[in-house]
Amino acid sequence: MLLSPKDHTLIMIDFQSQMSFATKSIDAVNLRNNAALVARAAAGFGVSTILTTVAEKSFSGPMFSEITEAFPGEKLLDRTSMNTWEDEAVIARVNEIGKGRIVLSGLWTGVCIVGPALSAIEQGFEVYVIADACGDVSDEAHERAMQRMIQAGARPMTSLQYLLELQRDWARTATYDMTTGIAKTYGGAYGLGIIYAKTMFGASEGH
Repeated sequence: MLLSPKDHTLIMIDFQSQMSFATKSIDAVNLRNNAALVARAAAGFGVSTILTTVAEKSFSGPMFSEITEAFPGEKLLDRTSMNTWEDEAVIARVNEIGKGRIVLSGLWTGVCIVGPALSAIEQGFEVYVIADACGDVSDEAHERAMQRMIQAGARPMTSLQYLLELQRDWARTATYDMTTGIAKTYGGAYGLGIIYAKTMFGASEGH
């Protein structure tokens, strides 16, 4: 089943300086770009979103500004537990939102994402993982983590796929400009293609 803006909760986990220093499975620039794309998509479509950090003040540092700027005023839930699903404040918020589908992204894949993914699946939630908005200390660590989650029932996807799945139909004019605007800024070569087509031909996917 495809995702829609109102049927899931996005949890963005531990996009913090200390974890990013050792992340090697994805380039830091791409990671920040993809995280920003996911955050802007979720904010723009009104997706229920939880932002959580671990030991923000004492060790790990602030969450990426690309994410926090997309959610001005959103409270960051800081934890001590490596598994987000074992934090009372996070679970209270998940329960308050009350949606059975969970989308995860964050650092590191093998710790910060595997933990809540497996725990949520065990409790009956439908879990999706945005694979290119996660990273780990090596390609091996990231891939083994993704395989483990997929074997348990998690559904992998990418950041651009997430954005376009929320839009779904270019005839949805209310979010068309927002979606293409996010794609132009954070969508890499696809975004360049949109800029080219609109500039050269006045092209529009909705017509």
